[in-house]
Amino acid sequence: MVVYRLIEEPIFPHPDEAEPDGLLAVGGDLSSERLLSAYASGIFPWYDENSPLLWWSLDPRLILNFDKLHVSKRMKRKIKKKEYRITLDTDFLGVISNCACKTRPGQEGTWILQEMIDAYVKLHKLGFAHSVEVWNKEGKLAGGLYGVSLGRVFSGESMFFLEPDASKIGFSYLVRYLENREFHFVDCQQPTDHLKSLGAEELPRDEFLVRLEESLEYSALRGNWAFLPGEYEIITENLCS
Repeated sequence: MVVYRLIEEPIFPHPDEAEPDGLLAVGGDLSSERLLSAYASGIFPWYDENSPLLWWSLDPRLILNFDKLHVSKRMKRKIKKKEYRITLDTDFLGVISNCACKTRPGQEGTWILQEMIDAYVKLHKLGFAHSVEVWNKEGKLAGGLYGVSLGRVFSGESMFFLEPDASKIGFSYLVRYLENREFHFVDCQQPTDHLKSLGAEELPRDEFLVRLEESLEYSALRGNWAFLPGEYEIITENLCS
């Protein structure tokens, strides 16, 4: 088994060098420069408090093409009833903190350590990391997700829900928001039943890297994201149709 140890410069070996499970490298840091270099190369960090900093590039890769988005009848009913309100980049820290605290089946502890939170909050301030907030009628966070945007691809990092379907509905609004801005796809990174139920599909890594390279020919949509006037209502109608 060969796993590369990173040097001080924020560069990575080619993803083709990854182990069968996707593990590519160990070490380095979570500086903004290194994180952006990783995402531009189809690589992401994933580790826990009992392991060193690990970098991955999975094969196959889970992505969502916008025309494949699936909105269930149950979700459509909730959207029509306006059970939740969706915002963008309104409470990034609240979203990532809830993602860190959320317990998940078969997982002890969290991989979103404080150093990860600090690193992605910094990326958010630089305009590269973004959040989707899902608010209930009492004005409390019911769910959300966050990720990193480069070029015309959004790489989802984590999502959470405190109420049924909250994160799925938030994700659905994000997909239509990205589609309106001519993004190419959402990089979902790791396969989960949660994301597959929304239409995400696995793609061979070499094909994913080609599509990623094409997406990076465009400038990143930096800064705080927000719906344009009237856009939220149009997306709502689209998701309910």
